[in-house]
Amino acid sequence: MGSMPHTARAFGRKLNVSTKRALSRRPCPVAMDSSNPRPASDLLAALPPAEWERLASRLELVDLPLGAVLYESGMTMSHVYFPTSAIVSLLYVLENGASAEIAVVGREGVVGIALFMGGGTTPSRAVVQSAGKGYKLRAQVIQEEFNRVGPVMHLLLRYTQALITQMAQTAVCNRHHSLDQQLCRWLLLSLDCLHTNKLVMTQELIANMLGVRREGVTEAALKLQRLELIRYARGHITVLDRPGLEQRVCECYEVVKREYDRLLPHRFAS
Repeated sequence: MGSMPHTARAFGRKLNVSTKRALSRRPCPVAMDSSNPRPASDLLAALPPAEWERLASRLELVDLPLGAVLYESGMTMSHVYFPTSAIVSLLYVLENGASAEIAVVGREGVVGIALFMGGGTTPSRAVVQSAGKGYKLRAQVIQEEFNRVGPVMHLLLRYTQALITQMAQTAVCNRHHSLDQQLCRWLLLSLDCLHTNKLVMTQELIANMLGVRREGVTEAALKLQRLELIRYARGHITVLDRPGLEQRVCECYEVVKREYDRLLPHRFAS
């Protein structure tokens, strides 16, 4: 499978003016009221009441536009992000511009683990692959919460373990499994991030995520469409038969899903 240096450079572009405005304009703090007691983030929703109440007023709701670069390789991070309706792709980018996805993060997780794990920076790049919204939290706040050595720290550590599993399994999958199996895995993981059966994603961007040529993605997508597992038109992917995808996917998807389910319950016991 070949790499896609030109596509990677285009997709990993610096934020344009509109994207910068979307991420930097004054965001809305999370309202604490009875009609919206918890956010649409599975990770934040898993916090015990005391921890949630302490964090809620410090969370800021922001737009996460398609292609927005939340952090670059080696960049000092100022915030962590909790996606709610967006998907963020973690990419490793080579010197020649070629890239490949190492993990995806959606409403189940957090982007920017280096801030609370002690590194502060990472060699990967975080790019919004499916537009939506999310909450951001200042670096100092997440570090203070982590250093309390309480429920927040334990939840973040469990999430980090699940994320490491996804990264390791992605590396194994890209080396040993067919492209259509990789595409099935990518589709299922992306759907889990959004809790829906629809994605807006061009074949060019999918190819960039998988680190392969667009022609390969086209062939794999057409195969799945002929089997009536998906419908693909003008960048819109609808999964018609999820059980069918799960039958075709390699074991990598189930390994990752099982680890997330084991480590990240939707709610802590009150």
